Amino acid sequence: MSLARDNYVLDLAKARQGHALNRMLGSLTDPANRARFSAGEAGYCDGYGLPDEARRAVTERDYPALLEQGASVFYAFKLTMTDGQKMSHLSAPFTGLSPEEFEAMMRAGGRRAGSGRRG
Repeated sequence: MSLARDNYVLDLAKARQGHALNRMLGSLTDPANRARFSAGEAGYCDGYGLPDEARRAVTERDYPALLEQGASVFYAFKLTMTDGQKMSHLSAPFTGLSPEEFEAMMRAGGRRAGSGRRG
């Protein structure tokens, strides 16, 4: 898993970089496409012309790397949903917590500004 940052900006250059990636992720809203993706993820990614690093980020579910490759968080969530996972699986890597720890933190009121991890 890539090291997460706290400031991903999806500007025009990053959006252009991630155009094919976001098209592929957006295609997962269609049940037939999800089935094709699940049958062969790397091949499905190749069909959209994804660069190697973007394909790796998809197949390894490396969400910080997806954003580095220009994915919109809203499209990245389509991948999480394809796996039948909750938003916590997408959010947790950016906090240093497991999805279960992230959910518990949110149920306990989340983080306070400047407090780092909440225990």
